[in-house]
Formats: sequence, structure tokens, C-alpha cells
Amino acid sequence: MTIAMHLASSVALFIVFRKRWTRLISGSLSAVKNRNLQSTQFRVLSYILIATVPVGILGLAFDDYFQSIFGNPKFSSIFLTINGLILVGAERLAKRDQLHELTDSDAEIDQRVNVRRSVVIGFGQSLALFAGISRFGVSMSAGLLSKLNHSVASDFAFLLSLPVILGASIVKLPDLFTTDTNQIIGQIIVGSIVSFICTYISVTFLVRWFKTRTLYPFAIYCLVFGILSFVRFA
Repeated sequence: MTIAMHLASSVALFIVFRKRWTRLISGSLSAVKNRNLQSTQFRVLSYILIATVPVGILGLAFDDYFQSIFGNPKFSSIFLTINGLILVGAERLAKRDQLHELTDSDAEIDQRVNVRRSVVIGFGQSLALFAGISRFGVSMSAGLLSKLNHSVASDFAFLLSLPVILGASIVKLPDLFTTDTNQIIGQIIVGSIVSFICTYISVTFLVRWFKTRTLYPFAIYCLVFGILSFVRFA
């Protein structure tokens, strides 16, 4: 069920950012063909791939551990609360002048992101391996702490989410085609449709919200429901 819903989410993410991904991939292929490795599209795609490496390595290395705590609501509530604290801390420590105009420019990412920041954001994103930690929230927080403004931090975080979710789904894809899966195929289809719709709607809204506004509302939500959930399931 989880694998199918992640696949549906990755499809929705690609559709929302299809123009960006088409531009990045085609531009990077042209850059390789023309040996122009300093092109904006090639450099941005390289930063995305670099930031994906840490979570990929840690996810594969500690897969059994993360799976063992995934379905435990007590752990999820703890990490949801921690997620809220991370978001508050990132906003508090970020520079006050980082709220900039709305932009989705690849050139803006190329100008402000570098290899070091990509690695830092990549390791920050790895915290999302714990159930309850928001992949986007922690990636954007790592970007803010790396002195990116809200617009670039959110832009990079949204682009970074697709390779990880899609990659994890592909790795687990064989588990989707089992005898047990056939017994809940109806639930899987419904869950995937809901996942696709909710991802598309929420990302379309949030991609504009977080570029020009703070993470505080999301942080408060995580803190409130994290604490309430811990009280309920502890």
C-alpha cells in the first residue's frame, strides 16, 4: 500500500513540476552532448543528485531499522514533535531578510546553491527517514540554515523530493507484485488515487505559500498534533 501511494505521489510531483524537470533533463543532456558542463540546467540537476546521495545511502544501509519503527505511532508522534521544533529553529536562526520575491528560476538555484550546501541539505533530508519528519520541511530548514532565502530553499526542496520518493518506490517495486497484494488491490487503487489527488492539490498550493511565507504555521501544526499523539499513544 505504501509503495503504491508513494508511486502515485511521485507522479503528481512530476506533473506539477513537469516543465522544470523537462527543462532540467533536456538541458543537461544537451550540456553533456556539447561538453558544456557549466550550463545552468546541468549544474542544478547535479546539485539535486548530490543532495539525493546521502538519503539513498542511509536509507539502504538502515532499511530494516527504519521499517521496524515505521508503524509505531509513539515513535511517529515523537518525530512529528521534533519536526515542529526543527522548523521553528530553522526560522529563528535564519536571517530576517530572507523573504524574497517569488521565483522558480533555475538560474537562482545555480547562483545560490553549491556542492557544500547540496551535501548539507542532503543530510538534512535524511532525517525524513524517520516517520513523522517532513521531507520537504527538513530539506527547506537545511536550506535556510545554509543561508538560502525562502524562495530558493523551498524551490530546491520541492525539486529534491521527486528523486528520493521515486527512487525508493522503484527499489521496493517488486514487493508490490505479490500474492498478498492481489487480495487488497481495490484498497491499493483507491489509496493511490487519493494520494495522487492530495499530493497534486497540496503541492500546487504549498509551492507558492512557502516561497514567500514562513514555516511557522506548519511547525505549530506538527507540535500540537505531535504532542497530542504522544499523549494518546504513549
